Amino acid sequence: MKLEKICKYEGTIKLVTGLAIKGASNELNIGGADSEVVKNPLTGEPYIPGSSLKGKMRSQMEKIHGMKNAKGFEDKSKPCGCGDKNCVVCTLFGAHMNPNALSAPTRIIVRDCELTEESRKRIQDMPVERGGYLELKAENLIKRDKGTAEAPRFMERVPAGLEFRLEILVQIFDEDREEKLKRTVEKALQMVESSYLGGSGSRGYGQVKFEGEWEEIGVK
Repeated sequence: MKLEKICKYEGTIKLVTGLAIKGASNELNIGGADSEVVKNPLTGEPYIPGSSLKGKMRSQMEKIHGMKNAKGFEDKSKPCGCGDKNCVVCTLFGAHMNPNALSAPTRIIVRDCELTEESRKRIQDMPVERGGYLELKAENLIKRDKGTAEAPRFMERVPAGLEFRLEILVQIFDEDREEKLKRTVEKALQMVESSYLGGSGSRGYGQVKFEGEWEEIGVK
């Protein structure tokens, strides 16, 4: 196959509700969060890993198209790995653990999503006395027989209203149907909007809104 072009979907991700994509913390701070969001180690700013967004897009599309293993049998326990040329999931996102996939190579690239300049300015303009801009949300379990709360924990979230830069690249080869791949990306983003991104979605976290446009990048 010959690479014909690269199409870029560029725009923003707006947080409708607080977002919690867990990061790794090497410190135990008294009074701090039990679970911290992922942050850039150099700047301390939160970001949305491209792997998290890509994985959610893929899983949402697998709910529509189903999941099969490398031998073509239905397998709901793992990502789709059928590798069939007509499988839009394997074509776009890659065939799971199938080195002989006819659908190869993977078409999509999802960049890490950093804060937009507008959101950075909003944070910088906040009064110093308000403290950090990240939200610390209390969670607990309800003891049904007594109606009391127990096992309190504090979850760090990126607050609603902030926006992140979105950049998705799709490689178009001479055998591909460009419009079908673009529509699949758009459908996957719509499916994420109808679900959630990150953790604790059933408790209201991670509702997002995507906005963006396509542009063509030449390869010559």
